[in-house]
Order: sequence, then C-alpha cells, then structure tokens
Amino acid sequence: MAILPIVEVPDPQLKTVSEPVDGVDDELRALIKDMFETMYDAPGIGLAAIQVGVPKRVLVIDLQEPAPHDHEEGEACDHDHGVINDPRVFINPEILETSAEMRVYEEGCLSVPEQFADVDRPDWCVARWLDEDGKQHEERIEGLLATCLQHEMDHLEGILFIDHLSRLKRNMVLKKLEKSRRLKAA
Repeated sequence: MAILPIVEVPDPQLKTVSEPVDGVDDELRALIKDMFETMYDAPGIGLAAIQVGVPKRVLVIDLQEPAPHDHEEGEACDHDHGVINDPRVFINPEILETSAEMRVYEEGCLSVPEQFADVDRPDWCVARWLDEDGKQHEERIEGLLATCLQHEMDHLEGILFIDHLSRLKRNMVLKKLEKSRRLKAA
C-alpha cells in the first residue's frame, strides 16, 4: 500500500470526467487500498480516484464514527484513534433517485485543503454501485453518507464542492486557499 499525492485546485485533472471501470481486478483493488491509506493519512472521509490522478469511476468513503467506550466484540475498532471504521467502496456509482428535501452541510475537500463552505444537497439518495468484489448493490442512503457520496460522485463528473457556491463565495474560498498556501511557503 502507498500514500498517493492528492491533486489540488487549480489542477485541470480535477475537471476531468472519469471513465467507467470495465472490470474489478487486483490492480483496481490495489488502487482502492492505496486510496483508503491516502484518505486516512490526509485525513478525510471520502476520496475519488481522480483526486489521486486516476480518471476512473471509483470512490472510497469511511465516515469513521467515534467509538463508544464499550463496542461490540468483533467490530472494527481503531484503538489508537478511538474510531470505528466502516470503509465503503463505490465502483461505477449511479444515483437513481434523490429526495426533494434538501440538506445543508458544511463541506470540505482534500483537493481544496482546509477550506469549508455550506453546500445544499438532496437529503437522501438511492444509489447503485459495485463493491471491490464486483458485487452490485442498491441502497437508499441518508444523512452524512448521502452528502459524502454525492460530493465524491461530483468529482467523477469534474465538479468540486466549490462549484456549487455563488461566484463570490467560490472566489473567497479560492483566495483564502491561496493566502494559506503563501503563508505555508513563507
């Protein structure tokens, strides 16, 4: 496994529409493992393949819930960080239906580091995708997972969360990012 470099704005790769995956094989599973390692290291809760320079319709999500003090035996638990991992892999994901009700969530993105803004998205969605074993799933997804899935699926279409903002707000976020980069370089 390897930690991959994360592509950041304004890199034009982020505007690429990703290609469907033809088949799930060991090479793709290796990419998925590297994506999880990269996401955990960043740290983040979601990562699309294009964010590591691979224009394939693959994304990984792990909301990494805080672990209760007494978790069930057999549950995945990272004792060092006090979180329960629930890694999810979405290959060739599609949204089949969305709610009319919208939900505002303050989003951030590993490709737009340390910048956050409120984004309005459907509260729930019905999605279909393949997992890392090539098995098809269809599920109604709600809450933060629905928001994260929609955010990551936007990456597959070359859309960033800042593209959902007004021009004024988007420019403010990009100016703050540039200022942050200048301060780190100084």
